[in-house]
Amino acid sequence: MPPRSAPDNAAPVRILHLTDTHLFASADGRLRGVDTRASLELVVRSVAERAWPADIVAATGDISHDEPAAAYEQFKALVETLNVPVHCIPGNHDIRETMRHRLSDPPFHYCEAFEIGDWLIVGIDSCKEREAAGYIDDDELERLARELARTDRPHAAVCLHHPPLPMQSRWLDTVGLENAAAFLDVVAEAGNVRTIVFGHVHQAFDDSFGTARVIGTPSTCAQFLPKSERFAIDERPPAYRHITLLPDGGVETELFWIDGDE
Repeated sequence: MPPRSAPDNAAPVRILHLTDTHLFASADGRLRGVDTRASLELVVRSVAERAWPADIVAATGDISHDEPAAAYEQFKALVETLNVPVHCIPGNHDIRETMRHRLSDPPFHYCEAFEIGDWLIVGIDSCKEREAAGYIDDDELERLARELARTDRPHAAVCLHHPPLPMQSRWLDTVGLENAAAFLDVVAEAGNVRTIVFGHVHQAFDDSFGTARVIGTPSTCAQFLPKSERFAIDERPPAYRHITLLPDGGVETELFWIDGDE
């Protein structure tokens, strides 16, 4: 997407954050007992009913759980009904080449950097092939540094799959971002990153690193128990998040949990 000139009196940029949909080839596939397609349908219905004027959807990985071609087609069919650009980033369950092929035609975009209002938004690939833990390779770190340096927008948001900060959960921190320090060095050096948005953890997270608000969103299907020493499922329902990027660099957010009656 080509850069756009920054408008005067720029409006806020509104991001709908969806993550970890874990769709299966079968329409009735289940993750930890949750029908992942049905739960995403509930999320999409809730989003539509709220009629929040999102500018983009950020889908931060694990879109597929198995048989990715069929899963990505299901994702497209459901999410394109929202009628906004959908920026997709791979997770550890995704197959990069299949995802890129299936989710690169508008309104879908794969791991792009683009400018909107007073903001640069960069999608980063943090995945290691067929491993749960994340690692951002040197080329991707260099791309991030270039994008952050070249922009004339005063603020930047970075989206990736893996958490760049510890989750205070012993088992989950073993499958986090292995080179988080290198990533955060790039962020600190740039000085213009106001928020970092991620998935992977199947739970809510809201903290900070320097000038950046660091935000994680629960899955649209099953959740993990926060601060657990061992792997454990949380009984909380599917969720999604609104993130508002303000022209002054501020970040506002609201999390929505979905119950079966919605």
